[in-house]
Amino acid sequence: MSMIHSTDPDFRVCRISFSMLLEIQLEAERRGWATRWTSVDALRGRVGEGTVALPSLMREERGGAVRAYRCLLLFSAVDGRDAGGVATIDLDPARFASLERLDRDPDVRKALARMFSLALGGISMTPKK
Repeated sequence: MSMIHSTDPDFRVCRISFSMLLEIQLEAERRGWATRWTSVDALRGRVGEGTVALPSLMREERGGAVRAYRCLLLFSAVDGRDAGGVATIDLDPARFASLERLDRDPDVRKALARMFSLALGGISMTPKK
């Protein structure tokens, strides 16, 4: 798999519903993709039923065509009032292309890319001294 950079044409940040995430999970299960939750029940046990942010992270190519996109998921945790989680999931290219984009404006695109970069590196509260 190759990394997708914020300057790549297939970099995007999308917003999906919880029900769409369930559909993506079921599709990943049917395809036997490893980058997913073990089951819908496992997903429901971790992900709160709200909107999920989904930026593209990597692409898997075979024979010159994209076979799957590996995307990050930023979601509200089931048991955390203000806490969230970050995970990855693989998507079919057709589904990926159909998702609602949040990053059409170049400045918004840069800001969202930076935000997800920070989230992946780890965010913690820092005391002010």
